[in-house]
Amino acid sequence: MPIFTVIGLLLTTLACLCLYAASPNQKLRASPWPLWPARAAAVCLLVAGWLAFAQDMRYLAATFAFGTTLMLAFSVLPYIGALIHVRRTH
Repeated sequence: MPIFTVIGLLLTTLACLCLYAASPNQKLRASPWPLWPARAAAVCLLVAGWLAFAQDMRYLAATFAFGTTLMLAFSVLPYIGALIHVRRTH
C-alpha cells in the first residue's frame, strides 16, 4: 500500500477521533475534549488527510477513499467507546 494512502487513512481516522472525543455523548473518556481546539485540530487533520490521499490517487478516487474512511471511523468509534465504557464500569 502506498505510504500516502496509509497517512491519509491515519489522519482521517484521527480527525474523526477528535470530533467524536469532543462530543458530549462520547464514551471514550470520562469528560469530553474541549470543543473548539478539537474541532480546529479535526479540520486541519481532515484537510491533510484528503491531501495525502490526493498524492497517490486521482481527485475523485481520493474523495471516495476519504468519504469511505470517514463513514467507517464514525461508525466504529461509538462501538469502541461503548466497549471501553462497559469495561470501565465492571
